[in-house]
Amino acid sequence: MATCSWAATTAAAAPPRPPARCRSRVAALRRTAAASAAAASCVLAEAPKGLKVEQADAVEPAAAAAARRDVGPDTVASIILGGGAGTRLFPLTRTRAKPAVPVGGCYRLIDIPMSNCINSKINKIYVLTQFNSQSLNRHIARTYNIGEGVGFGDGFVEVLAATQTTGESGKRWFQGTADAVRQFLWLFEDARLKRIENILILSGDHLYRMDYMDFVQKHVDKGADISVACVPVDESRASDFGLMKTDKNGRITDFLEKPKDESLKSMQLDMGTFGLRPEVADTCKYMASMGIYVFRTDILLRLLRGHYPTANDFGSEVIPMAAKDYNVQAYLFDGYWEDIGTIKSFFEANLALTDQSPNFYFYDPVKPIFTSPRFLPPTKVENCKVLNSIVSHGCFLTECSVDRSVIGVRSRLEPGVQLKDTMMMGADYYQTEAERFSELSDGKVPVGVGENTIIRNCIIDKNARIGKNVMIMNSQNVQEAERPLEGFYIRSGITVVLKNAVIPDGTVI
Repeated sequence: MATCSWAATTAAAAPPRPPARCRSRVAALRRTAAASAAAASCVLAEAPKGLKVEQADAVEPAAAAAARRDVGPDTVASIILGGGAGTRLFPLTRTRAKPAVPVGGCYRLIDIPMSNCINSKINKIYVLTQFNSQSLNRHIARTYNIGEGVGFGDGFVEVLAATQTTGESGKRWFQGTADAVRQFLWLFEDARLKRIENILILSGDHLYRMDYMDFVQKHVDKGADISVACVPVDESRASDFGLMKTDKNGRITDFLEKPKDESLKSMQLDMGTFGLRPEVADTCKYMASMGIYVFRTDILLRLLRGHYPTANDFGSEVIPMAAKDYNVQAYLFDGYWEDIGTIKSFFEANLALTDQSPNFYFYDPVKPIFTSPRFLPPTKVENCKVLNSIVSHGCFLTECSVDRSVIGVRSRLEPGVQLKDTMMMGADYYQTEAERFSELSDGKVPVGVGENTIIRNCIIDKNARIGKNVMIMNSQNVQEAERPLEGFYIRSGITVVLKNAVIPDGTVI
């Protein structure tokens, strides 16, 4: 899988912004006369898929069109939240920050929001970090040097690590998403950010592709103080998210964070009024927050400093309280989005990339996902059977079988290896043939997967050494186990081989 660097490809990869889409059905009803509203309803009912539909420009009244103000990306700054402990993704976050976790063979989770910013032409980007941030800092420094060289104007990418300062309040680490932003609010009084009118708050553990400027434009069009990106979800997943209800104008009237039982039932909506096809609206009756927000800069400063100085979290505190007194609007996102903050969701999202028609794919020539250029050679495959899989660059596959798996950079599979439903993150370095021969001669296990090993339903972290004739199949269907001294954990029935782990020859897991 090819990768590209920011410096080499930004000019070609960042496409012109697409035409602004129409409002949702609710907004259309508010803007038009009764006859126009009826026509808009027919258009929505006929839409083959998705949450939003294209309408003729004539639907919008001339006065409203004249009053519309186009928003430029130079007036927007983004903050990517990467400071969480990542406990739900443990043990993958044992030695790295959550946004630094590898995904899709050769990317890291931070590459998703970073690439969305670049493709949206937003070039003022802050990344907030706290836990195990060394590898994340290194990846950002190597990949996204927006502020260096020629041709990037006033753009920058800055990593803001949690720090302690003088005073009682300065002795605390980040207490939550809102508190992390609060501790760096002084940045937005800097002279170079004087033109920033809106601030985009992003998460570092989601898989999706979004035009952020469309989001910001809708936010401005509706005169919103805050806008919350949201997706429709069914009841089986609804309690995992913050849920909202809106009035006919799209303004959020109720917001509950991860409600259960009767509170969950109270958050049901008729999603058909937002343009969903009937079969989708009948299943997805809840509107879930994506954890992505746009704030007017002055409103963000006012809320975090003045109105809610002790609120630590956006989803459970700031947004619900602000919805009572401010114009907080919902932005219904019509694309694929997946929160991959747990081992199970992370594993399933990666394997779903191998589907013949995946919901998300990295092969978009118009809106690519960027990552660090590694300058590795092509993968070498000798007499192998590879089905529905992703194999990254710099790998050695010899007389092995790979089925519905993701193989990371510099991976090595020896003869007789069978991988199925497995994510292998690869290695940070190569071993020479002399080093491998020496280790094998001494009875040690080299980096990679040894001969005649069978692996199923597994995540193999970087630099793992798995010996010969090993079986990792969890045949007893254990759901949870902790064996750090033996080099693995089991989470939700998925075996996770630790980074730098050594699994001796003949081991059965």
